[in-house]
Amino acid sequence: MSHSPDAPDSTPRPVTTGRPPELLPLFDGYRLRRRRRSDAAGLNATVTTNLEHLRPWMPWAGRAPEMAHSVEMAAAGERIWDEGTDFMYVVDTAADPAAVLGAFGLHGRIGAGALELGYWVDAAHTGRGIATGAARALTEAALALPGIGRVEIHCDEANTASAGVPRRIGYRFDRVEEVPIGAPSETGRRQIWIRER
Repeated sequence: MSHSPDAPDSTPRPVTTGRPPELLPLFDGYRLRRRRRSDAAGLNATVTTNLEHLRPWMPWAGRAPEMAHSVEMAAAGERIWDEGTDFMYVVDTAADPAAVLGAFGLHGRIGAGALELGYWVDAAHTGRGIATGAARALTEAALALPGIGRVEIHCDEANTASAGVPRRIGYRFDRVEEVPIGAPSETGRRQIWIRER
């Protein structure tokens, strides 16, 4: 699980004129697919089921989301994709496209020419390489976009599982930033991992 600031820039601007693929096949039938309004119920159920798994690292996982909030977030995900500021995905399988096994996003909140990659995977599906495979696919898709020359992954230094993902897919460790603690297991020391075109 990578951690990201919980409040986006109040005036988001498009980060690219391009758009990443809406569907990215991974392996063993897993795939990343553009998040849609129709994913609200699946996301709500998966987040609710995974609260204990997510709570240590995700400030937004303090309590189960209301369905209305999940619908609002799914609609916002469609809008920001169309605006070119963020690109939100869910992980599913070709055999069960309604299942939500995790969520990934490319976020345009770290400055011009760059996207931040965030992710989490359903606890029952960790240890299968999904986060690594999906992050690899999204990194390549992001770096192929016009105007994008850098992708970053941010995670708390205590979150060793999350930090293993950028290490495995060729990111370089850049620095540690002191940040306010937002979730119970955080240390306030955020690792910044970078991959450049």
